[in-house]
Amino acid sequence: MFQIDFSARIPIYEQLYYNVIRLASAGVIKPGDKLPPVRVIASQLGINPNTAAKAYRELEQNGYIFSSVGRGSYLTDKLDERSAQKIMVLNEFRDAAKNAATFGADRETLLQIIDDAFKEV
Repeated sequence: MFQIDFSARIPIYEQLYYNVIRLASAGVIKPGDKLPPVRVIASQLGINPNTAAKAYRELEQNGYIFSSVGRGSYLTDKLDERSAQKIMVLNEFRDAAKNAATFGADRETLLQIIDDAFKEV
């Protein structure tokens, strides 16, 4: 269900965080669905349980999941398909902007691209 790229520069907890959002945007997990326990995810992915717990903490702090002691973690309705897709697209945009800046694109060029995109909508 979750996919981790160990060679990526993105921290594993962040990849797991966005995996939950990606699955919500695809409708694979829906509001009220129970997420796998941290230990199960850690075991399946071969990662430290603290890493999985950090991803869940971040999701909970942002209101995307809620946890109940002894019952597990559940997806909230704050992360419907439309908002999840928006989060994913904005994350991809942020990564693309960082890459463009790394390879020499200046701020004005990036802002012009954004302005042009809004003109086309």
